[in-house]
Amino acid sequence: MTQKQPVPASTPQETTPREDNASTPRIRFSLAITILGLLIFAIGAKPIWFNLDRRPVVGFVQISVFLVGLAIICLGGYIGLLTLWWGYERTIRSDIGARLIGTGYVFAVFAGLADIFGMGTQPFPQVPFFGPWQASGVLIGQGIIALGFLLLIPYHPQKTSRK
Repeated sequence: MTQKQPVPASTPQETTPREDNASTPRIRFSLAITILGLLIFAIGAKPIWFNLDRRPVVGFVQISVFLVGLAIICLGGYIGLLTLWWGYERTIRSDIGARLIGTGYVFAVFAGLADIFGMGTQPFPQVPFFGPWQASGVLIGQGIIALGFLLLIPYHPQKTSRK
């Protein structure tokens, strides 16, 4: 039985990153997370599609479920788009996009849970109500999230090979 000798410290080691596609598992993970978030969002937004509708009004649990789904969609999209920056320095535009994703989500949560926070159309003792103002606020928040995703998309000029 031969023992492996230790490598001397003066032996040069390859330190450049490999060119294999190491981002593929992250992209697949982000797509899986995003699809899971879309499923949870759909359960919260349209529970009748899954035969889960029990009330004629949109209540606290339903609002909370679709906001959790929206958070998971944001997380999956952020991971996926951040992975596309693999090997490149991020720009200020991408940093603004990442912050807009978070800002849009906070806006959507505050608008969706406005009745819970005491800022909505129904005072506290009454059942929370997801009305047209709350829906508009959530849509504005989703628009801000979409703008953030658009700003986070990387643009890398094509490398042309000279022959």
